[in-house]
Amino acid sequence: MPKYIFVTGGVVSALGKGIASASLGYLLKSRGLTVTLQKCDPYLNVDPGTMSPFQHGEVFVTADGAETDLDLGHYERFIDEELTRLNNVTAGQIYEAIIAKERRGDFLGGTVQVIPHVTNEIKERIKEVASSDTDIVITEIGGTVGDIESLPFLEAIRQMRLEHGAENVVFVHLTLVPYIKTAGELKTKPTQHSVRALRDIGIQPDLLVCRTEHPLTDDLKKKIALFCNVEIEAVIDARDVASIYEVPLRFHEDGLDDIVLSKLGIENGAPDLALLERLVERVRNPSTETRIAICGKYVDLKDAYKSIIEAFVHAGAENDTRVRLLWADVEEIERAGDAGTILGGCHGVLVPGGFGERGIEGKIAAVGYARRNGVPYFGICLGMHAAVIEYARNVCGLTRAHSTEFDADASAPVIDVMAEHTGIDNMGGSMRLGAYECRLVSGSRARQVFGVDVVHERHRHRYEYNNEYRELLESRGLVSSGVYPGQDLVEIVELPDHPWFVACQFHPEFLSRPGRAHPLFREFVAAALEHSKNEVSECRSTSST
Repeated sequence: MPKYIFVTGGVVSALGKGIASASLGYLLKSRGLTVTLQKCDPYLNVDPGTMSPFQHGEVFVTADGAETDLDLGHYERFIDEELTRLNNVTAGQIYEAIIAKERRGDFLGGTVQVIPHVTNEIKERIKEVASSDTDIVITEIGGTVGDIESLPFLEAIRQMRLEHGAENVVFVHLTLVPYIKTAGELKTKPTQHSVRALRDIGIQPDLLVCRTEHPLTDDLKKKIALFCNVEIEAVIDARDVASIYEVPLRFHEDGLDDIVLSKLGIENGAPDLALLERLVERVRNPSTETRIAICGKYVDLKDAYKSIIEAFVHAGAENDTRVRLLWADVEEIERAGDAGTILGGCHGVLVPGGFGERGIEGKIAAVGYARRNGVPYFGICLGMHAAVIEYARNVCGLTRAHSTEFDADASAPVIDVMAEHTGIDNMGGSMRLGAYECRLVSGSRARQVFGVDVVHERHRHRYEYNNEYRELLESRGLVSSGVYPGQDLVEIVELPDHPWFVACQFHPEFLSRPGRAHPLFREFVAAALEHSKNEVSECRSTSST
């Protein structure tokens, strides 16, 4: 039987429960245990797939095609395991399942209630995520203690402690110890109130992970331990750090994994943290810096590009360079009329995925700037669409080329809706989702970068490269270097006579890992770094003449 760790949060949202859960998972896996992680979100949406990035940030896609919370990206990156739709549970899924059972008559006419029906469904979902060889399940409960919508989830995990025993269930509570500048002190009262709220519903936390800007003194730890009814060793100092990959190292220094294993009655060897230590050292002290522009429309909302940001951390570390991201608002590029006024000085240009017409002409202009000026370009999903549109317009002479996503009456629809996605009314879960095969063309840059003939990458889109224009585009130099053989869909395009011009339909950022950057990100950063060196060389040459 697996053992369970439940991570809750208090005081305020956005404290980093996902990072804390992932970091604990990393430490336990590095000690030889089989670990899986799960997110329980109390909102009534079935999944975040139809939610605005302003509401939810990035939608992370699993290999089996689930649209999930961005924290699953952190889970996969830290424990380097492929998760599934079972690893993200929402209240919407719970109630949808219960109502379906009631309609079928599964409850034999009985009254359907939060207790036991809703809590039983939650417990089944938590237990379902464990495979036969899973040692530990770490489940993060979304939201903040005190939220009405999270009460059924908290009640369910309270029951699991009762049913499985204290030796098999551990509660970790993430809380805030704020620093009051005018008083010059850290204050423990919010943590005390948060723990009291948990205890009011029957949960006594075993460990407290305290987010703080300043170190917790021994006296503060003693005070928190006394008022919150935990051992002083179970009060973990979670200070702010420069990189999320330092968090597991800090947690281990403070004994988090030792205390958790002790409470679960597990004895395992010391963790192997060498890979993470090397990564952190590379992130802290790189040899060079590379400037890459991300041209998007959510540039004030970095969570919308969370996996891309982390993929650049991984790729930067492997190239021994700090990737400084320049956030370029595509609507500003549109207004400027000249992408060079905003993108000049960058060593690489990336256009990420997205939906909707807002800013599309700015993305197309960014592609054109990179193509004409020999600046390394990387397009992802909509970034590939923008590349195809720009090339069709400005190289192939199709001046009205566009995507039918933005112009249903385009005279040259070089990007068009996939046939199986026409006439669909429901937006949720109706895209091409999950991992699909991509065959790489021999002799192409994509084949060289990946080093294999076939890869499997994750998708999230409805629109595709229109094969009716493929012969024309290829005849003018745009190589189709990756294809999904099942439907002959173009998945990668590239320009062989450009320093680096690659665009893909899939989302490679979802498969990038610490210590194993995704090949496309790794080689794009390498190309940008080379471009920066050429820039320095040209400057020196100019000054010497």
